[in-house]
Amino acid sequence: MIHSACKLVALAILVSSCNTDDPVFDAPINPDRIAFSATRQYPEGITYSPVLNKFLVSSITQGKVGTVDEQGRYADLITNDQQLISSIGMKVRGNQLYVCNGDQGVSTKSLAQTALKTAGLFVYDLVSGQNLRRVDLAALLPNVNHFANDITFDDQGNAYVTDSFAPVIYKVPADTTKPTILVNSPLFNGAQGFNLNGIVYHSDKFLIVVKSNEGKLFKVDLANANKISEITGVTLLNGDGMLLYNNDLYVVNNRKRVSQVRSTDGWKTAAIVKTDSVGYDQATTNVLVNNAIYSLNARIDDVGAAVAAKNPALLQANEYSIQKFK
Repeated sequence: MIHSACKLVALAILVSSCNTDDPVFDAPINPDRIAFSATRQYPEGITYSPVLNKFLVSSITQGKVGTVDEQGRYADLITNDQQLISSIGMKVRGNQLYVCNGDQGVSTKSLAQTALKTAGLFVYDLVSGQNLRRVDLAALLPNVNHFANDITFDDQGNAYVTDSFAPVIYKVPADTTKPTILVNSPLFNGAQGFNLNGIVYHSDKFLIVVKSNEGKLFKVDLANANKISEITGVTLLNGDGMLLYNNDLYVVNNRKRVSQVRSTDGWKTAAIVKTDSVGYDQATTNVLVNNAIYSLNARIDDVGAAVAAKNPALLQANEYSIQKFK
């Protein structure tokens, strides 16, 4: 729990060297750890809203979005969208919340026809919680498995979404609901586990994505999306959420650490310069707040076990936490 009553002040600061995906917030202090209780939440995604001055967390089991304040108080925010099966990766842009919609078959809203077949990007008004747009991404590549996982934005507000079960990255233009497949590559294919997972945009006009089951980082040139290169020199098995801050990449990996990764050659190669493994347990993804990086301890291994057993009733945990990178 937070040990100070000081509140995070929501003053967005743009980082000139890169797009951090989430705003940076200026506040007097940073809590080291925030514990919170939320009934069967299993929150894979986390972001932060300057409008609400709170963290936002998703829910694999219930397809909703909740808020967590600096004192660890949880409250529901979006609960009434029956089409949001499992809320996964999320990002705030302005007064809107973008949410990846997926289905591993363990949500209360899961159906036989949606399990492992769902990839969507939903947009909500942060103040009212009302849905503004629903973009069906899976329809672009029918008859294969799908799972929309994570999202990033470029400088123009175009969204890019990873699919963990199909070897594609989607593009959703800022001014339209008509998505396209940015790239479809065998490099992103794989038979076991999650393939593409975390994604970030770099202001030099390329994307960095992590292929979770192989621990590989790839660079995707937005001027020529078929120009994909592996970033060598580093392996990040079970790489999940990522953010780019001051041109360093912070990757949640192995579900129990965050690795700070640096490149000195334009992300042709990279190396781990620091690892924090204290306080992380079944962690998924991260967010930048007040120049500090917070990662979500989401009990994601429990979800994997329930998926393998095809038994959502195994998911009964209520206690979670948000850990600061040190």
